[in-house]
Amino acid sequence: MRALALVCTLSPSPSASSSEKLAGQVLAELEKREVTVESVRIADHDVKPGIGVDMGDGDAWPALREKVLAADILLIATPIWLGHPSSICQRVLERLNADSSETDDQGRPLFYGKAAALAVVGNEDGAHNVSADVFQGLNDVGFSLAPGAVTYWVGEAMQGTDYQDLDETPDSVASTTRTLAANTVHLARLLRDAPYQAPAQ
Repeated sequence: MRALALVCTLSPSPSASSSEKLAGQVLAELEKREVTVESVRIADHDVKPGIGVDMGDGDAWPALREKVLAADILLIATPIWLGHPSSICQRVLERLNADSSETDDQGRPLFYGKAAALAVVGNEDGAHNVSADVFQGLNDVGFSLAPGAVTYWVGEAMQGTDYQDLDETPDSVASTTRTLAANTVHLARLLRDAPYQAPAQ
């Protein structure tokens, strides 16, 4: 079982990232459940805008797409900006959309056998809106979502504390992260052992 995290912070490495911190905590919980994990910070790669599989001219998405296709679980981690997912998160969803009409050799959409989950951080409320936006996009392109497929932390409105600045992970976040990991691994194993059939024609 393999999991890939696409971290959609706006900050390239080596800048600290709250999104990456929470994604790392999710991946740690997945590892406890015998899942091999990998994390990619999208801002470190030249992912072109568009809805093509390969936008040419050094586009980094084709190599990342191969990682997505090889994974059983896709985790997207995003900050909240202006109440919405980051622009990089939206770009990832748009690039995933390029495969929405592609099928495997049995006529199933490419992402039908994969589970997805979400990690959200921000300094004001908006996590529910972000999860609604991203869940809809992931579902539209074929990913399956387990119950409790999002973990999030939002700080007090109009304050400057980031998730990465916390001395300890709040119990509620840690508990939600464990639930996300357990349910998503369970769903991914079910999908592996009993795949969806091709859509009826």
